[in-house]
Amino acid sequence: MCSVNQTASQNAEEFGFEPGDIVQEWLWDDDVDDSIRAKIEDLTGEDLVDEDYNSAVDGVILWWRDGDDEDELSDTIVDACGVLDDDAPLWVLTPKPGRPGAASSSTVQSAAQTAGMNAATPLTVSKDWNGIRLRAFGKGR
Repeated sequence: MCSVNQTASQNAEEFGFEPGDIVQEWLWDDDVDDSIRAKIEDLTGEDLVDEDYNSAVDGVILWWRDGDDEDELSDTIVDACGVLDDDAPLWVLTPKPGRPGAASSSTVQSAAQTAGMNAATPLTVSKDWNGIRLRAFGKGR
């Protein structure tokens, strides 16, 4: 039996995406974990779309690093929610503690609250990245 962390990193189902979902990717840079991207694309059967995609999407991953402006993170969360279907998964992916660009989960929580969202406990999604699922206030846990 796989742990939640193994499932998330090995199969991508723990992100909450499903086959056929369109997943939008925000703040991509050359430091992202391409294996996460590939696993999401394998699961959904669709290529990730970038932040310029302007139709409704079924999920969002947002790559964020310490040193980026916290207000920018809040604004990006709000922008991502604007194209996201209700209750669709929205994940902030941050480098794990001790890695370059590691961000405090409290910083992500603060930005999420500013954007009207709750942030879950960080979940390991790869060797170097954690994922934090965001939900609108009053939605799920």
